[in-house]
Amino acid sequence: MKTHLVFLFFLLTVSNLTAAELLIEAESFKDKGGWVVDQQFMDKMGSPYLMAHGMGEPVKRAVTFVSFPQAGTYYVYVRTYNWTAPWKKGEGPGQFKLFVNLQELPVVLGSAGSEWMWQFAGEVTVNQNQTQAGTLALQDLTGFNGRCDAIYLATEKKAPPSSAKELEAFRKRLLQQPDVPDSAGQYDLVVVGAGIAGMSAAISAARLGCRVALIHDRPVLGGNNSSEIRVHLGGRIEAGTYKELGNLQKEFGPAREGNAQPADYYEDDKKMEAIAREKNIALFTSYRATGVEMNGQHIRAVIARHIENGNELSFQAPLFSDCTGDGTIGYLAGADYRMGREARDEFNESTAPEKADNITMGSSVQWYSADNGEPAPFPPFNYGVSFNDANCEKVMMGEWTWETGMNYNQIEDFEHIRDYGLLVVYSNWSHLKNRLKENAPYQNRKLAWVAYQAGKRESRRLMGDYILKEDDLRRYMIHEDGTAATTWTIDLHYPDPENTIHFPGAEFKSIAKHTPVYPYPIPYRCLYSRNVGNLFMAGRNISVTHVALGTVRVMRTTGMMGEVVGMAASLCKQHHVKPRDIYQNYLNELKALMTKGVGKEKLPNNQQYNEGGSLTVKPEIK
Repeated sequence: MKTHLVFLFFLLTVSNLTAAELLIEAESFKDKGGWVVDQQFMDKMGSPYLMAHGMGEPVKRAVTFVSFPQAGTYYVYVRTYNWTAPWKKGEGPGQFKLFVNLQELPVVLGSAGSEWMWQFAGEVTVNQNQTQAGTLALQDLTGFNGRCDAIYLATEKKAPPSSAKELEAFRKRLLQQPDVPDSAGQYDLVVVGAGIAGMSAAISAARLGCRVALIHDRPVLGGNNSSEIRVHLGGRIEAGTYKELGNLQKEFGPAREGNAQPADYYEDDKKMEAIAREKNIALFTSYRATGVEMNGQHIRAVIARHIENGNELSFQAPLFSDCTGDGTIGYLAGADYRMGREARDEFNESTAPEKADNITMGSSVQWYSADNGEPAPFPPFNYGVSFNDANCEKVMMGEWTWETGMNYNQIEDFEHIRDYGLLVVYSNWSHLKNRLKENAPYQNRKLAWVAYQAGKRESRRLMGDYILKEDDLRRYMIHEDGTAATTWTIDLHYPDPENTIHFPGAEFKSIAKHTPVYPYPIPYRCLYSRNVGNLFMAGRNISVTHVALGTVRVMRTTGMMGEVVGMAASLCKQHHVKPRDIYQNYLNELKALMTKGVGKEKLPNNQQYNEGGSLTVKPEIK
């Protein structure tokens, strides 16, 4: 009896020494109110987060329900980021507060420090009645993009780890995430990324008999052409040798043109319905690909994580198509890739710089204002970028020319790039509203829309058996495996010289330099990886030089690439071969499919806007 009592005392003592703890991922909040889920940087920081994107007006609070492990006093930490810190030291604008069980914690969050960190928010006492019916609420104070990644409550005052590796293990332990992801099933083709290229690849393959999984990391489809980013389609369909390529885009491409226009211009529902009609496509929205499983030099499976609930799925297939834009799947699989500009003499490209560098085209945070019908105040906003009457942009909207990050890494530094885009929009608008001497035209206007999903032009380019270069395009050097025609100019972006005068090294405006080309057939060998045996790619991440990317990157052209990839995948399934084998042994069968097309027949061309300028006279064929 005495032994049992001592043992019981020991257990109680150990129990009391063990801290109760609870971790809540902010993106999993049940009612997100006016906060938005931002997944763009989770590859680097390990998680999506919630952001109060109110364009200067506080957003509706986010609320969720929790169960506490036990009653007691909890110390509360919030993982957050003072996002203007790279440009101005001190208190930032992304301020918010946390409520626990309706109790307001004392600390203002999101406006201190200089990097993502665990900020102490205060302490709260939870009684026994509250343990199974607890609530958390995020109260935005400014509308200026306060961000919350996670909330940690523990009965021991100790901040969670900050290093990426330790934080990953910490999350996995407290969230009780399984070591092995659930199976999403077996497919003939897994397409990652449902922009125009990925949608086209999935539909093309599905109509030709492949069972396709289409994975996309947002709840809406279309990528840069979605209502979240609002870039209109560019390039021509019904061009080149295979005029049936591009017909798919008549089915789901928006009928109206324009960048930075109201959401309905981009017809998100039409895109979703186009995928839903295809019985061979299983669509997985809000899943971001985060890993791959390899079998030698072939991908065995892609691992994807839901951006809100954290659920992980494994997608297995003999074939994969990287339509992520960033070449994410190829990178994870060890595919050869390039990033930045090649030296002029490497491919004899007259437009290339003399020396190779890491410069890319930038990303755009587009925006527009609307007439409010009465005075619409905007809070003063001055966080490290100074505007005056001489250097401000006296405009009521900003589209593709508002471009940032050309001198930064579009993968590693992407949050910085996007945030600078937000910073200059707010800073410029604040000057127009509050300090511009002749600001009468702006007094009744308010920011109606500012993108928080940045529109990216260039990052990784995955290398195939052929690298398309400037000489191919300008001298019209034809290859036997030519596929979809690129019809856009060689359109390369550079910092706007006038913007450089006012903001040297911190430009946010761009210019474009155009070199017209005759409609040019992109070699099939640019559409599969040269060292990952079962990987296709379609979109701006195909096998081209930086200069050649200037023409192939527009979305009608990337959509036609996707169609070709879907066709090639169907032949791979039919003949039990890999992508390279189509070029070596079944090229004529691919040509027959491209001639016939997979789109609905006799649809009128509703895509005759923003087609670009192509040469009308074919260069001498070499």
